[in-house]
Amino acid sequence: MAAKSKQIVDFDKIKSTMSDPYNKPVQIVNEKGEIVNKELFDQFSDDQLVDFMEKMVWERTLHEQTMSFSRQGRLGFYAPTFGEEASEMGIASAMQKQDFIFPAYRDLPQLIQHGMTVEQGFLWSKGHVNGNMYAEGVRAMFPQIIIGAQYVEAAGAALGIKKNGEKDAVAYSFTGDGGTSQGDFYEGVNFASAFQAPAVFFVQNNGFAISVPRYKQTAAETLAQKAVAMGVPSVQVDGMDILATYLVAKTAREYSANGNGPTLIETLTYRFGAHSSAGDDPSRYRTKEEEKPWFDRDPLIRMRKVLGDKGLWSQEKEDKLVDQYKSEFKEAMKKAEAAPKQKVSDFLKDTFEVPTPNVARDIKKFEAKESK
Repeated sequence: MAAKSKQIVDFDKIKSTMSDPYNKPVQIVNEKGEIVNKELFDQFSDDQLVDFMEKMVWERTLHEQTMSFSRQGRLGFYAPTFGEEASEMGIASAMQKQDFIFPAYRDLPQLIQHGMTVEQGFLWSKGHVNGNMYAEGVRAMFPQIIIGAQYVEAAGAALGIKKNGEKDAVAYSFTGDGGTSQGDFYEGVNFASAFQAPAVFFVQNNGFAISVPRYKQTAAETLAQKAVAMGVPSVQVDGMDILATYLVAKTAREYSANGNGPTLIETLTYRFGAHSSAGDDPSRYRTKEEEKPWFDRDPLIRMRKVLGDKGLWSQEKEDKLVDQYKSEFKEAMKKAEAAPKQKVSDFLKDTFEVPTPNVARDIKKFEAKESK
């Protein structure tokens, strides 16, 4: 009887080891608020630690106030960020003003940190064109509604940065776990890789693409490893740990800005609430038992312990900040609501730099109606 021949390729072994480099996400402070990498932790000054906490309190307060405005019928579309403060503020703190941001619709906090005003954020939610008119020097695109399309845009801008010979600048973009199932995700990352363009791609893995859990979207054990097929170095980080997220984002930015091509970061975070203010109900597609471990990892609770142990934070300090931020957001909403009403003629004027004959006729027609 002939001996069993040895297989030339062991596909089971290959499959079982594909995610090995990502088995332990980068972490500095764990879910109990314990410092698990003191060498990295000691790189931060007390002022930096407090600044990180203040930014997360700012974002959570922005979320709460925006949801309140939304329930009052004063806003249009809004995608909640409750739970993702460490991921978003860690990344925002690592990027530079000369970088070009390409946000998705859940990325208003990062966009505001980059130069958009809170008033413009509210105007964007209301569908007002002034929400897209940033101040001179703000390198940003308005939030992308098409899932994953911002990755293609960021890749193109990154190539432009390279061809223009700009130094110390990157294009960076965000998507969620659902975005990695889109063709634009692969096309954008692959394009940037092929041209070795300075792009940093962030995947905020919050567990769900609206109601579809991550495990139903892809058989890949991690989303970070998807970048390997396109020749892009990637890493997975605890997205509820703002310190680890910041350092990983900072390192990725420096690597890409120094001419080494794109990088991709997967932040493990969680969307505590609904997908959007449009009314989806998370209780229909996930259980309280499933949610609890993530609520226990709340990034603000984690940093409160770290700062409290160092005598740098108190509930009184946080309460004062919340009151200050709420007042600022209410004032921004007043300004947004005082913006001039949009006119159909203006929409038409914005369609083409030089209106086509039929559009020119329509502009005159609507201007006549609007003047009455």
